Amino acid sequence: MPYLLRAAAPTDPPAVADLLNEIDRIEIGRPETDLPTVEADLKNPEIDLDRDSWLAFDGSRLVAYALVWDDSKGERIDADHYVLPDHQRAGELLLEALEARALEKARTNGASRAVVHLHLNSAPTTDLALIRDRGWRVVRRYHVLERALRADADLPPEPPAGVRLRPCTEERDRRQVHALHQTSFTEHFDFQPRSYEQWLHDIHADRLDWSLVWLVSAADLGDAGFLIARDDREAMGWIRSLGVAREARGRGLGGLLLRQAFAAFAARGRDTVGLGVDTENATGAPELYARNGMSVHYAVDTWETVVS
Repeated sequence: MPYLLRAAAPTDPPAVADLLNEIDRIEIGRPETDLPTVEADLKNPEIDLDRDSWLAFDGSRLVAYALVWDDSKGERIDADHYVLPDHQRAGELLLEALEARALEKARTNGASRAVVHLHLNSAPTTDLALIRDRGWRVVRRYHVLERALRADADLPPEPPAGVRLRPCTEERDRRQVHALHQTSFTEHFDFQPRSYEQWLHDIHADRLDWSLVWLVSAADLGDAGFLIARDDREAMGWIRSLGVAREARGRGLGGLLLRQAFAAFAARGRDTVGLGVDTENATGAPELYARNGMSVHYAVDTWETVVS
């Protein structure tokens, strides 16, 4: 029986989350996809669900899901793609659809080609021979790291002289975090400049506990770094972003922010914290996380194809 393909609808996030958790169980051994994350993805104001999303059904069972979006307003287009192991033909149909739509979006931006990126577990349910045959290749690897927490050991750090940590509780602080994010992440792979309003959507600000966002300042530099953490994942506490201004690196500010987040999560009763890091990060982030007790949970590859 052929697969039924249709666009995602506002009522579909629970089914999509169930599919992604089924894939999580296969790839990493436990479900780690939360419903609010899927809801936020499908509510992205820059996504036209009718044209930018696809579901594939085998009878009544959802077996594959794909989504495309455009942060660059140029040739770079991002995509999600998930498929159950026994339904690779459904996955191939969604790859065909997302590649065609990515090219359409890039051409609307005035580009002659689409450079499409998607992230897959390093041992995914997707048939890698299938996507390689379509011209996709790995261009980057990320690690999802984790660390065990203990309330009696992970205590709030004492900032050194001339350094101050403060929670991000006011609007001006939030704008300062955005400004630091834009400058400290400029050299990162796949970075796309984002306005304050776009950034607020990216970080799901409507359900972010801002008491878990901190700024760190140094007496001679002013605000020099930030950390965004969130406590709305079932599997673990999560550090979404950590950035330190180039001129402030090497002073231990990143480690101070990390330990502050560890302490906050431990005090809330969390037993694990996680984050994602580019293995080729040029700012020393992998070494920083290793020094602070974080180890690899699983690996994710960025795949790229060029469509013209």
